[in-house]
Parts: sequence; C-alpha cells; structure tokens
Amino acid sequence: MKETILIVDDELSMREFLTILLEREGYQTVSAANAAEAVKLMEQGGIDLVISDVQMPGLNGIELLAQIKDKSPETAVLMMTAFSAAEQAVEAMKLGAYDYIAKPFKNDEIKLLVRNALEKCSLKRENKTLKQSVEKRDTFCGIIGCSPKMKEIFSLVQKVAPSGSSVMILGESGTGKELVAKAIHANSPRSKKPFIAVNCGAIPETLIESELFGHMKGAFTGAVVDRAGLFEEAEGGTLFLDEIGELPLAMQSKLLRVLQEREFRRVGGTQIKKCDVRILTATNRDLHQQVRESGFREDLFYRINVVQVVLPPLRERIEDIPLLIDCFTRRYAGRSVAVSPSALKLLMNYDFPGNIRELENIIERSLVLSPDLIQDATLPPHLVGRAVSASVRDVHIPAEGIVLEQMLEDIERRYLLKALEMTGGAKKKAAELLGMTFRSFRYRLTKIGVDSGDDQE
Repeated sequence: MKETILIVDDELSMREFLTILLEREGYQTVSAANAAEAVKLMEQGGIDLVISDVQMPGLNGIELLAQIKDKSPETAVLMMTAFSAAEQAVEAMKLGAYDYIAKPFKNDEIKLLVRNALEKCSLKRENKTLKQSVEKRDTFCGIIGCSPKMKEIFSLVQKVAPSGSSVMILGESGTGKELVAKAIHANSPRSKKPFIAVNCGAIPETLIESELFGHMKGAFTGAVVDRAGLFEEAEGGTLFLDEIGELPLAMQSKLLRVLQEREFRRVGGTQIKKCDVRILTATNRDLHQQVRESGFREDLFYRINVVQVVLPPLRERIEDIPLLIDCFTRRYAGRSVAVSPSALKLLMNYDFPGNIRELENIIERSLVLSPDLIQDATLPPHLVGRAVSASVRDVHIPAEGIVLEQMLEDIERRYLLKALEMTGGAKKKAAELLGMTFRSFRYRLTKIGVDSGDDQE
C-alpha cells in the first residue's frame, strides 16, 4: 500500500506544490490549511507522515506536533521552518519531530527526508508487530517461557498484580526476579507510576537509610543539599527491594515501621512524610533459616511475605532454552541465528548454575566468535569439556584392546553417511548438520571412498 502523507500549511501554493511533488514520487497525500483540520484528519487514522509548517494562524506547528506525538506517537513528523527560525527547529526536535527543513528548500532535499522518515516509521511498525506477535506466543511482559512451570508463574503474576499485597520473589541468581517484579508492576493499577528497583546488597550499610528515606542538608558529612529518598521517588508506584536478605538488622526495623505506619522521616529531618508505595522484594537466600538464626526479623518477614512467587532454575525448564536462545540471538545479532544440533544438545544437557544470565552470556560469546552459526566450537570450553568428561565414563575398552584409528574412521563414516541420508544426498545441508564447511565435508567423503562430486546442494 502507498504511504499517506498529511501536508499542513496555511499557504495554498505550498500545499499544492508538495502534493504534486510527493504524488509524483508515488505517495498518497491529504492536506490541511490549519492545525485544527490536521487534527481531524489524524483522528481518521492511516497517516504515515505529517509535513507541517511551524508558523500558522491559530494552533501553530509546534503545538500540533505535541498533539500528534500524544495521540499517535508512531507517526513521523517533518517540520518546515523559516530559514532564520533555528530555535523553533530545536524545540520541534525536542518534542519528537523526525527532522526539520528550512524554507526555501530543494526538491531533492525534501524527497530524501520524506523517504528516510517513512523508512524509519515502517521499521518501528515492523518491530512493534514482531514484538506483539512474540509476546502473544511465548512471553509475558518480557518473561520468556512455554514450560508448564513458567505458565504457572504467568498465571500467578496476573492474579497478584491487581492487589496491593506485598510479594516476595524467590529464586536463584539469574532466574529473572526483577523481570517478574516489573511484570507485577506493569499489570497493577500503579503501572503509570514509577517502578524503582534497588539492590540492598550493593549499598553500604552507612548509606542505605539515606538511600531509602532521603536526608536533609547537613545531616552528615557530604550532605550538602536536601535529597529525596527512593520511597519518595516511588510515591504512588512500586519499590522493588532486591536481595532483601542483605538488609542490615538496624534497617530492617526501620523498614518495618514504614510498612506498618506508611510514614517516614528523612535522615536529619523532623517532618513526617506519608508514603503510598507497594513493596516487592526478592532474594536467593533462605530467609526462614536467617529468621531462625536471628539474622532477619520474623515480624518483617511475615510483613513482606504475603504472597510468594518461586522462580524455577533454568535446569528445571529446559524446554524454554531454545526460546531463550532465539531471543538472545535476536538481541545481539538482530536476527534469529541457527544452532547446530550438537551445540543445542550440549546446552540442553547443561545445568546452568548461573541460570538465564549465564545462557545469555554464552550466546553473546558464541555470536562474537561465529555470527552465523552457534556450534560446539563457539561454546565455552568448560561446557564442552563437561560433556566430554561425562561421555568418558561410558567408554568401555575390552581387555584385548582396540585399533583406535580404525574405530574413529568407522564412526566418521557412519556420521557422514547418516547426514547424507537425512538430507536426501544434499551435501551442503549434510555439512551444516555436522557443523562442517562444505569443503571439509567433501574432503572427508573422498577420504572414506565416497564420490564427492561437485554437488553443493
């Protein structure tokens, strides 16, 4: 379908000139003499690009731009300005205009800008469509998974999100606890308000009270100005306290008071501040054990542990590994990248102590080494070595011994012929199945006495 361009200018001659110029380039055009007319045309939909003058009677081009970006942010806008109106051009760019062009302009100049703007707009739409289709298939708010355990997590998040209850997210490091917290926030009535995440283990004990509650000028050395804390920044929204088990005991009691009274004071301050914040927490520690050992307050534990979401480690949801690999290849390579069968088997059999974060690092490393194919040679040595070590335990050598070279040749012959059988004799595809180049595959066929020919299909 032809792209549709809306031309907005109070000068009839400019509207007619642009209409003729752009329709000759194969675009559809509609035009408006002022911003009010343009808004009505925008409401009908189907506009891919708006070319608007800045100076118009009534609502000017800058005000029209703000309305367009508010109601249809995916629509590209190109502003036309007077040659000397540099400030207006800068303002337009800040408000989200794709670009601006000064009058008088050259025909080739505006044609190039229009083409580039529409290409960018088209790319945004494609990415949005792709993202929506992927999310409908196997994702929920950025969390990827099709395994039964992950479907249970999706269902639980949808149930707890609308409530105001505190949620504790449990799971090993790298299982995606912050993603789940964001999903709970995104599906809650607080979704339009801030989501603030803080790692309790990453802040020095001497600073964590100031970080959470803020401080007044002069409260301590270095407090040169008043500063709001994370509770104030998250007002009306969600505060995610990651690694809650690392919180010092002294701070645990202060946090408990805030959760009970819904109020706090900045460090060094006297004014009591009310707060409306939903608390989500996460930990990879055994908080029950910490409570028994007096390392975590029991009353705080029950206050934050109203609902539990327990994330499974990656080794317990191996059916999700291919989906995650596809996600990470798209992220780092911009497209889906093939994985050799043997490499996929190695990944599916690995226990991933670092969970999803470790898998992501492995895929990124593989793509650096081989942008077009993830194979055994691109995987970390410890992963491949582990598989080799496991296979050695199953090796049996008879007492009379073996001729290793002959056995290896026999194994190689069987794999080469099996690959040819699976691909119907197509040598190039057979080589890909075995993670080999076509040239190497053809050489090995010749070596075992099979006519390699010149077939590359």
